[in-house]
Amino acid sequence: MMKKKMIMLIGVLLCSLLLTACGQTTTAPATTAAKPDDYVVKIGYSGSLCEAPIHVAAAKGFFEQEGLKVDLIKLAPGTAFEAVTAGKTDAGFGLLASLIQPLSNGLPIKITTGLHTGCDKVLVPNDSAIKTLKDLKGKRVGVPSMSSSPIIFAKRALADAGVGVSEKNMEVEFIVFSASDLPIALKNGAVDALAMNDPTAAVAQKEFNLHTLVDSAVTEPYNKQYCCSAYVSDNLASSNPEAAAKFTRAVQKASAWIQKNQDETAKLQVDNKWVAGDAAFNAAVLKTYNYIPSVKGAYDAFGVTAKQLQDVGMLDKSIDVEALQKKSFIFLKGVEDTVK
Repeated sequence: MMKKKMIMLIGVLLCSLLLTACGQTTTAPATTAAKPDDYVVKIGYSGSLCEAPIHVAAAKGFFEQEGLKVDLIKLAPGTAFEAVTAGKTDAGFGLLASLIQPLSNGLPIKITTGLHTGCDKVLVPNDSAIKTLKDLKGKRVGVPSMSSSPIIFAKRALADAGVGVSEKNMEVEFIVFSASDLPIALKNGAVDALAMNDPTAAVAQKEFNLHTLVDSAVTEPYNKQYCCSAYVSDNLASSNPEAAAKFTRAVQKASAWIQKNQDETAKLQVDNKWVAGDAAFNAAVLKTYNYIPSVKGAYDAFGVTAKQLQDVGMLDKSIDVEALQKKSFIFLKGVEDTVK
């Protein structure tokens, strides 16, 4: 009788163990994370002229050379931050000055390298009495938005010229128009000057016979400060730094290639319908930029620009700029500081 009870007890224990094991099996994840080599990096782009490094890296095989699988995702203008925050993209290209304030508010990205200088201009009619930035005191400046790179650049340049652009001392009125309407607003006298970025700035300059007051591509000291950079999501940086490094190396190589091949770059962009416009005209604009990618260049420009944004009231005074600068960058293994 005792032996029979022992056999029954052992049977119950075995069934219990089997049921536990079955339960563990059914709650295990159905899929496993993709291996680093299988990961497809989703790269957002908007179709602007100066984000050529992404276009070239795809067309000339630089992503492929790095062993990186990518999916280029066309984004509507102004949606890049939403896309990366929602996890729709893993990496992208951004105007450095436009990234600073969102980063201070928790934008989940890390800047990985600067890609080039240039992009922004402040323009007036050729026959205007306005000849210098100081002449804009009391004038109206048209901008595409109140948080765009052009207004940030315009405020920086005006402040450097001694023109008040802070909330407590505003000596210029900024008025928003769509990018396509800005030149018309200037022609009709609704504004006295424009702050725009390329290629729309260069197109407007040619079509409406405009004079450049300041150009970040050629005017010192702005022409030595990186305006555009590559970034990756916080998630990619932490979960797959190898893929983040591959992406960064590919766009660095592409940027260095562009410096020597602006005509072919512009043709490639137009032929692939990544950028609109005339290839020859676009190439002339690209030749005003410095496409020598640099991690340190972007890092240094971030610090300079962030402090100026605080001075003009576009970044909270309480922000520790040095801490924000360090937090906003990632220095990836295998990524060179400068590529030529």
